[in-house]
Amino acid sequence: MITAGIVTKFFLSFLIIKGIIESYLEAKNKSHIFSKRAAVPEKFAGQISLEEHQKAADYSVTKIKVAQVFEVVGFVMLLAWTLGGGLEYLNKTVAAISESSIVRGMAFFALFSLISTFIGLPQNIYNTFVIEERFGFNKMTPKLFVIDLFKGLILGSLIGLPILAGLLWFIESAGDHWWVLGWAFLTTVQLVLLWAYPTFIAPLFNKFSPLEEGEVKERVMGLLERTGFFSKGLFVMNASIRSSHGNAYFTGFGRNKRIVFFDTLINVLQPGEVEAVLAHELGHFKRKHVLKGLLKAICFSGIGFFILGQLMKQPAFFTGHGIETMTTYSALAIFMMVAGVYTFWLTPLSSKISRKYEFEADEFASQHAEAKNLITALVKLYKDNASTLTPDPTYSAWYHSHPPALTRVEHLESLA
Repeated sequence: MITAGIVTKFFLSFLIIKGIIESYLEAKNKSHIFSKRAAVPEKFAGQISLEEHQKAADYSVTKIKVAQVFEVVGFVMLLAWTLGGGLEYLNKTVAAISESSIVRGMAFFALFSLISTFIGLPQNIYNTFVIEERFGFNKMTPKLFVIDLFKGLILGSLIGLPILAGLLWFIESAGDHWWVLGWAFLTTVQLVLLWAYPTFIAPLFNKFSPLEEGEVKERVMGLLERTGFFSKGLFVMNASIRSSHGNAYFTGFGRNKRIVFFDTLINVLQPGEVEAVLAHELGHFKRKHVLKGLLKAICFSGIGFFILGQLMKQPAFFTGHGIETMTTYSALAIFMMVAGVYTFWLTPLSSKISRKYEFEADEFASQHAEAKNLITALVKLYKDNASTLTPDPTYSAWYHSHPPALTRVEHLESLA
């Protein structure tokens, strides 16, 4: 029989091993990047200066050092919320609020989210106004930072709390198989939000303007026609109000799909390069990577709901993680909080699949645009975003969703 003591020992063992692996990989990556700082990799010597290469190395190493500090804070806070009794204290705090467990659950999660947001503020502030500022990327003003913060809290409450209420109702009212209906409910909500995001949510934070007439639009429209891709619009997002980093992405679902370019990307790349970047993104859609990712997320969500449904019958699991007073909302919170500790080991597999998708999208791009344009676009983005050209191979294999710069460029050259 599994006891609370055994669960606690398992939790601490997994947490400590996870912390050791993370620290080892980060130290290895930091050391490797620093060791390659003195010279630009030969492949990029003619396109990226030594100063730009060293800026990317220093930027990466700085982010690693700061992340390590806040990871220690995160480690301590996880223990404080769980074995330290933080969630149990919230349990008792909301106990007298209402006779309705759903109302108590909404209050519980509202308090938890609010506290977590403010605990995370120092890291967000330091990353934005110290690191990003130091390396010339930050465009965010303190006023906009505060506005974004409150918009996020309000939007999270308006959307998240009703969803939470529905989920708690299923847990408490649908019997032993609540997890099936709860999973179906949450999946439906996620699909609706995916559909609604580009039209109703994203414009609350950014301005989206139609892509202007010109060579860029002509090339993009020609690419969409060649590949048979339907889009509800081509938009440029004013990303430059927050950062100088560039990107492009698809958003939406079904016939509500939009193609969005950061204004920072449009300003840096030539028309042929924009076309090549978009061809890569189209490759993800045409090779069914977007659909596969969605299905994978739905399947893993279903597995998670099933596991939670079984654990609800095992009070020792929750007691072993610091919950003395078992409630549906505290059980849901503790499961969400510790799940990452036990699924950390799946990270390299997920990263490997993602890198495979990137290669496939590059192959699609080389068929419908010029591979050399994608290469020059990537090099510009590596340079302008100060992305390191020399990550540690082991760290990259564990974490990175994209292939290292050298590997990716050599692959594209073979396609060209």
